[in-house]
Amino acid sequence: MKEAIPLTWRRIPERYRLLGVKCETCSKNYFPKRSICPACRRKGKLVDVRYSGKGTIFSFTEVNAPPQGFEDQIPYILAVIELKEGARLTAQVVDVTKADVKIGSKVEQVFRVIQRDDPEGLVHYGFKFKLVS
Repeated sequence: MKEAIPLTWRRIPERYRLLGVKCETCSKNYFPKRSICPACRRKGKLVDVRYSGKGTIFSFTEVNAPPQGFEDQIPYILAVIELKEGARLTAQVVDVTKADVKIGSKVEQVFRVIQRDDPEGLVHYGFKFKLVS
C-alpha cells in the first residue's frame, strides 16, 4: 500500500497521538475525531481530547490471514481497546501471543512501525498497544 509523502505527513497527528473528541452535552468520548456526536446529533458540542493511551481489552482475535502489506507480521493480535476515558478503538497488541491476552487485560499505547512500503520506501509509524501488569 504505497502512500504519497504529503498524505503521510497530513496524517501524522492522528497516527502519533490518540486524538478524539468529547461531547460536552452527553459526556461521551469518541475516537477517531468526528464532527457530530452520534448520541446528541446537532445538539452536541464536541471538544478535542488527547487520550491517555491507557485502557483494557474489550475483545480480541488472532489474525492469521492478514490484508495485503501485513503478511510479514502474522500471526498478530488485533483488539478492541476501551480507553480509560471510555472511547473504543481497534489496534494491534504487540509482544504477545494469543495465550497471553485476556478480555479485561490492562494495556497502554506504544509507538511502533505500522508498515514499510519497501526496503527503501516510506516507513509508516503509529500507535499500537502492549500489555501492562
